[in-house]
Amino acid sequence: MTDPATSPEQPPSVVRIEGPWTHRDVAANGARFHIAELGDGPLVLLLHGFPEFWWTWRHQLVALADAGFRAVAMDLRGVGGSDRTPRGYDPANLALDITGVVRSLGEPDAALVGHDLGGYLAWTAAVMRPKLVRRLAVSSMPHPRRWRSAMLSDPRQTAAGGHIWGFQRPWLPERQLVADEGALVGRLIRDWAGPGIGEFPSDPVVETYQRAMCIPSTAHCAVEPYRWMVRSLARPDGIQFNRRMKRPVRVPTLHLHGSLDPVMRTRSAAGSGEYVEAPYRWRLFDGLGHFPHEEDPVAFSTELVNWLKDPEPDR
Repeated sequence: MTDPATSPEQPPSVVRIEGPWTHRDVAANGARFHIAELGDGPLVLLLHGFPEFWWTWRHQLVALADAGFRAVAMDLRGVGGSDRTPRGYDPANLALDITGVVRSLGEPDAALVGHDLGGYLAWTAAVMRPKLVRRLAVSSMPHPRRWRSAMLSDPRQTAAGGHIWGFQRPWLPERQLVADEGALVGRLIRDWAGPGIGEFPSDPVVETYQRAMCIPSTAHCAVEPYRWMVRSLARPDGIQFNRRMKRPVRVPTLHLHGSLDPVMRTRSAAGSGEYVEAPYRWRLFDGLGHFPHEEDPVAFSTELVNWLKDPEPDR
């Protein structure tokens, strides 16, 4: 019997959106991952955040390919066209998904570019598997240790991350995310974006993300990483993870942030450079919110490409 509060289920094929890129699946870390790829050259692996999927990088796929890179955007475990496994949503395992995809693509290493949760996992992968990470670019997400500290000690950041606390309830968040054809997804994206200088977030774009969230089991899998991040704070596995993340990042790092991000305060994100023992560049985009790569894709892509091509990125 269909719950009237939920939406019609969407087939996984809705995320294989046509474009200049090629879709395929790759096996890594005991699961199957959907990727979209474009271009030839050094690998740049793009990692989406919540509540999105690979398509969030549609502008950067083209820009990176045009700049001479092999651009690959993957769907994280449990999202988009990737496998929805019953377990494996802790950051250490999700980071192994990412580095496993790098190996499956036949590349010796990759520049990781992550937004939101994808940024959290990019930080993690750079610490756990440094030989597979050539460079690191993170948007709208501090270093995991900085995230933990801000969420626990800064009342303003605690309030800004209210959705994460809300995810700790059983079952209800999943139902809310798919109710009314994913309407909550649309509200979150619109609320988290800046005042707008372009087309984002237009209705067609928002509806694309809503449809993707309504693929069966996606909502549950999408919130599981956040449940681990909070519930493990006082558990041995979380304490061990936090201790492991003391090891510094030793690859050039670009840290991008929107000045009007209502989800992750600038004060929370800034300062992550203390965990980087390599050239570190901080770039604040004035007037942008939580999705700078979509709100102003030209400025974001220009910054990213120039930094990737810089043979000696400055500190």
